[in-house]
Amino acid sequence: MFRFFESLVDPYVDQTDDTPPAKLWPFLRTWTRPFHRLFGVTAAVSVVVAFVEIGLIWYMGRVVDLLGTADPATVLAEHGLELTLAALFILLLRPATQAIDVLLLNNAVLPQMGAMFRWRAHSHVLRQSVGWFEDDFAGRIANRIMQTPTAAGDAIFQVFDAITFALAYLVGAAILLWGADPRLAIPLAAWLVLYGLLVRWTMRRVGPASKASSDARSMTTGRVVDAYTNVHSVKLFAHEGEELRYAKEAIEKTRTTFGREMRIFTVMDICLVALNGFLIVAVVGWAILLWAGGTASVGAVAAAAALVLRLNAMTGWIMWALSTFFRSLGVVAEGMETIAQPISLRDAPAAKPLALTDGRIAFEDVSHHYGGTQGGLDGVTLRIAPGEKVGVVGRSGAGKSTLVKLLLRFYDPEGGTIRIDGQDITQVTQTSLRHAIGMVQQDSSLLHRSVMDNIRYGRASATDAEVERAARQAQAHEFILDLQDGEGRTGYAAQVGERGVKLSGGQRQRIALARVILKDAPILVLDEATSALDSEVEAAIQDTLYGMMEGKTVIAIAHRLSTIAALDRIVVIDDGRVAEEGTHDALLAAGGLYASFWARQSGGFIGTAAAE
Repeated sequence: MFRFFESLVDPYVDQTDDTPPAKLWPFLRTWTRPFHRLFGVTAAVSVVVAFVEIGLIWYMGRVVDLLGTADPATVLAEHGLELTLAALFILLLRPATQAIDVLLLNNAVLPQMGAMFRWRAHSHVLRQSVGWFEDDFAGRIANRIMQTPTAAGDAIFQVFDAITFALAYLVGAAILLWGADPRLAIPLAAWLVLYGLLVRWTMRRVGPASKASSDARSMTTGRVVDAYTNVHSVKLFAHEGEELRYAKEAIEKTRTTFGREMRIFTVMDICLVALNGFLIVAVVGWAILLWAGGTASVGAVAAAAALVLRLNAMTGWIMWALSTFFRSLGVVAEGMETIAQPISLRDAPAAKPLALTDGRIAFEDVSHHYGGTQGGLDGVTLRIAPGEKVGVVGRSGAGKSTLVKLLLRFYDPEGGTIRIDGQDITQVTQTSLRHAIGMVQQDSSLLHRSVMDNIRYGRASATDAEVERAARQAQAHEFILDLQDGEGRTGYAAQVGERGVKLSGGQRQRIALARVILKDAPILVLDEATSALDSEVEAAIQDTLYGMMEGKTVIAIAHRLSTIAALDRIVVIDDGRVAEEGTHDALLAAGGLYASFWARQSGGFIGTAAAE
């Protein structure tokens, strides 16, 4: 039974949308589209449940009237079958109706919708560009990804568990009172007007207040996670106090915004108690007056009393449901600031997989300043022949890393074109482009998974033996065998910690090298690939690095010039432009920037005195 309801909607149905609606209601309508038919069924069942409850109160009034018309034997003789059928309805059909109601809501809608929202949100965010991530806190992004589906689920739950039920119940109550005596509906109508005004006052305030409170919570999460992620820097500079003060600003904002939100609910609760007192006195008092005047039966009075007492109990729940509904919408609206942002860097509409033949790379008058006027590249033209090994050097900030980021299409050039084997990389799929490029970065952060999983990230289909072979080539196998994590896992099964913090910089770098060796991509990019290695380990894997380069087109960025001196060509970038290019010997003979870098080196690094 549970499986039937849980399988009514597939939460992982493909709904890729690079530009989600920016407004709340269109966004919710679009993202809940697979559930629309199920929502209709759930609403209908909720209405039936409400009318059953109203009918039950009406029937209790009828029973009171029946008991007053004759002696017990006569009542049982004349109405025994009716009472028996009513009992069977209450015992069997009423629970069955409510069971369907809760199965639809609790098993068919809520788990699947939460999963669908998280899946779609995570899928959408993962397709954002690297630059998009660089502009926000990872903690805040994750917080919005996690809390938005919960809030959307809460909103949907309140719609069908409370709001639909309550509206149907109020309509049924009005019909019941009108049927007993039309005059009994007058105080109910007056109360509804006042109740509606209170609801309107509350809802106009609770949505914005909830959004502000949610935004403050996300900011707090972002700042706290930022401190935890960079805890080594926090400890190194003894900045625990600074981090606490930084977090306290966000925590205090969370406290004050949440306090303002709670003030709204306090006013709502006080007004609600007064309104409910009016409802009880008005309806029950009027019913008693009508009974005293002989125009209403005892059963009508009993039904009216039961109804308003039930409404009295429900009104707080309804108001809380409404406030929860609008509060949840506020959280969804805040989450939309992340998950409804359009994908800024997309595949072209007719993009095809990269057809790699030779590995020829051409930068043609490429400029990129990250939306500003300084930094990056300025009119760079650079052609790299198939299989050529090119070293790239320059001062810090000269544009070396920008060159690589543009090649990987982490950003699109603001001017010019980058081609691989004659194909504009903006016109091929990003996935195929990055499959063709293997890269080892200076800061080789790892996933918080096992060593085996991290190396296999280079090629998901690789066997354990292939993973181990790559680790041996990267001079990593021996230290991997000695690893053990806090849960007793050893060797390749050991977890490396978030960003690989349980390993030394050199160990992380060698695992990153093993990952790229396993990937075996035809284009290889080395961005300070040996910067974290000591001289002995670097010397041990030099042959591995040169072996990796065989048959590949290579771009190697380095400050340690000895690591690139033997490459086919060296390109010097300065202030975003190609300043010099040639072989190591030719550049030394020219006596330009490269020669000055080489002369100033201490321990193999470019001097930083002239660095930007």
